[in-house]
Amino acid sequence: MKAFFFIALPLFSTTAAAQEIVTLESRPGVTQSVLIERAPEKPAAVALLFPGSGGNIRLRTEGGQIRFGPNNFLVRSRAEFVKHGVVTVIVDAPSDQQNGMDDNFRFEDQHAADVSAIILELKKRHGGLPFFLIGTSRGTISAASLGRRMPETVAGVVLTATLFLASKRMGQQGLSGFDFASIKPRLLFAHHRQDACTYTPYRSASALAGRFPLITVAGGLPAQSPPCEALSEHGFLGREAETVEAIVNWMLDKPFRKEIGNEIN
Repeated sequence: MKAFFFIALPLFSTTAAAQEIVTLESRPGVTQSVLIERAPEKPAAVALLFPGSGGNIRLRTEGGQIRFGPNNFLVRSRAEFVKHGVVTVIVDAPSDQQNGMDDNFRFEDQHAADVSAIILELKKRHGGLPFFLIGTSRGTISAASLGRRMPETVAGVVLTATLFLASKRMGQQGLSGFDFASIKPRLLFAHHRQDACTYTPYRSASALAGRFPLITVAGGLPAQSPPCEALSEHGFLGREAETVEAIVNWMLDKPFRKEIGNEIN
């Protein structure tokens, strides 16, 4: 294990053939890990990906191999981002949130401190590239709240399967009542028309389409998980490649598909 230093704090890196775990001390006594996919030959942007649920994909090394929870839409689509020229950085839950980040934490200063530390390190490697925050499901809370906090640092924010509604039973606020216009960087929504998760209705994304760009996805593969989990329409199952390509084209100011799977010719 090779040691680095980040503002006099320990930083560690574990490498595999195409992946790298970077762990740094982001707050006193707290470590933050990310999974960096192999950078493209000519990278055009850097994307920090925030998985859904509690955000804890359990990054670790076992028997010399990097291990993590693979099912989340952004996690399993990471190679698609790389294929289109994006340095892909998957953000795990910090060490003091290993049971999962709740909605309140995703809005708090501690989370912003953790992500700021990640970005500072990444700027040493890719300082000339634009940085984007991309969240899915509950990860959209992180992307939205951090995008609002970092107008000078972030070039754009992408919210996929956005958690528009609060879960009163679980005491989670989601992005209910959030002012998306308060995000000063560019903002894109991507949502599956058949998303059946109670807290991520397509109608809420559609209602914002007059103010912000929206990628609407339809079809794909039959669901292999409950509606609010990743292996369903909520996780763009079977439409990952097309969805990521459209997102990256938007990031890079290229023409992008606004309808996937239900285009009108």
